[in-house]
Amino acid sequence: ARSIAAAAVDRGERGVTRLHRRQTAPLRWEGVDVREYKQEGSAPFRDVTRQVLFADPALASELRCFEVAPAGHTTLERHAHVHAVIVAHGRGRCLVGERIFTVAPFDLVEVPALTWHQFRADDDAPLGFLCMVNAARDRPQLPDAEAIARLCADPAVAAFIRA
Repeated sequence: ARSIAAAAVDRGERGVTRLHRRQTAPLRWEGVDVREYKQEGSAPFRDVTRQVLFADPALASELRCFEVAPAGHTTLERHAHVHAVIVAHGRGRCLVGERIFTVAPFDLVEVPALTWHQFRADDDAPLGFLCMVNAARDRPQLPDAEAIARLCADPAVAAFIRA
């Protein structure tokens, strides 16, 4: 009989899973590709990368890592799925619904389904965060003019968003 650990290591050799990924630099892990956040021109964003750190069909979820360069931002969007976000390093702010939060390392941000959200790094520091999402996700929804107008009814939100 083989041990569970040996079986897991074997699966890793076939590329299905790994037991350990060594961090090679801040927010960088061996064997994990750093990719553009989204396809250029698909939605407004600035200076963001993403990595898929963990995916398991049995859990039906993925753990992703995003890094937003100083003064960068993610897309203003919403999805049918929820997000759980843990800030890993840096500083910034995020919009969740119509509320803006200042975020710092180890803060947890919950993004409910169908809630507008956007993350921005401070001008002088990057913002890195881990995000747990469903592996099978819906495509992001971008705000139309009516949604932007509703969000911008609050002057603080209007000053925050980048769309």
